[in-house]
Amino acid sequence: MKRLQSPLLSLPIGCVLALLAMRSLAADLAAPKAPVAEAKPSRNRNDAAPKDAKAEPAAPKYIRLDYAASDTSQDKPIALQTAIASFRASKPEQAGVTVDLIGAVHIAEKAYYQNLNELFEKYDVVLFELVAPPGTRIPKGGKPGDHPVSALQNGMKDMLGLEHQLACIDYTKANLIHADMSPSEFAKSMKDRGESVWQMMFRAIGHSMAKQSQAGRKETASDFEILMALFDKNRRGSLKRLMAEQFQDIDDMMAAVEGPEGSTLIAERNKVALAELPRQIAAGKKRIAIFYGAAHMPDMERRLEADEFAMKRTGERWLTAWNLLDDKK
Repeated sequence: MKRLQSPLLSLPIGCVLALLAMRSLAADLAAPKAPVAEAKPSRNRNDAAPKDAKAEPAAPKYIRLDYAASDTSQDKPIALQTAIASFRASKPEQAGVTVDLIGAVHIAEKAYYQNLNELFEKYDVVLFELVAPPGTRIPKGGKPGDHPVSALQNGMKDMLGLEHQLACIDYTKANLIHADMSPSEFAKSMKDRGESVWQMMFRAIGHSMAKQSQAGRKETASDFEILMALFDKNRRGSLKRLMAEQFQDIDDMMAAVEGPEGSTLIAERNKVALAELPRQIAAGKKRIAIFYGAAHMPDMERRLEADEFAMKRTGERWLTAWNLLDDKK
């Protein structure tokens, strides 16, 4: 399959509206009708390591493209999917406790969020992300704020015919609990770490350009091709496919943004979320979910499996977030 690695598209979803104004986009720093079921495995040619390469544990994936089983060319994915990874507590004092990491994308099909709302009813508690004051309750049908990233996401959802997470997830349910930093905690953490939005943006851009250089220009989508998608008669479908293909590298891109010492954006917010886990277990909660952006989940998984929690991964299943089939199909 041809891998598209233009700087215009190698960054997260919230930044695409700037694609006519910039050569490279900033990272998205913001922060499914049928019953949930396992999808057929994604057939990604890049999943296999070279035969002579030394085997290393594969990094956990929480976002992928799915291809039709009959599509031998693999040129056109049929869906963008996010993972739900399940873990079981191994400590005797936590017997019976399970934790599901539910990766999310912040704009998606309405059916995706409907599936999630139904799924959330099965948990004792769902810990969710949102940089907001402690105990925040989002009203039903809530709207994104006036942050520039929110404005970009809003424009993007309209362009691609998608919905925003805050408008579709029912955060009024009693079992949904806020588990994230407050704005002041977020700002203090960034200051203490010497971080800035610009620093993270340039790390993301640097990663994008490095990937493009490694791939070679012949293997990448030119900015002209991206602009042509804007004038395609099926512009919405073309842009959705171009954007979805970039999500396969979101884990690598976020690792570049994190750097070797982690960052407030991922590592520090994950610590806040997982600090709530022991409190919920002590309160007698057995079936727990953590609902965060898919980019947070590889780090979250490593922390669940570390000594503090010592949880064991028991499986995964996938949900379709974006339908990439042509409308007439």
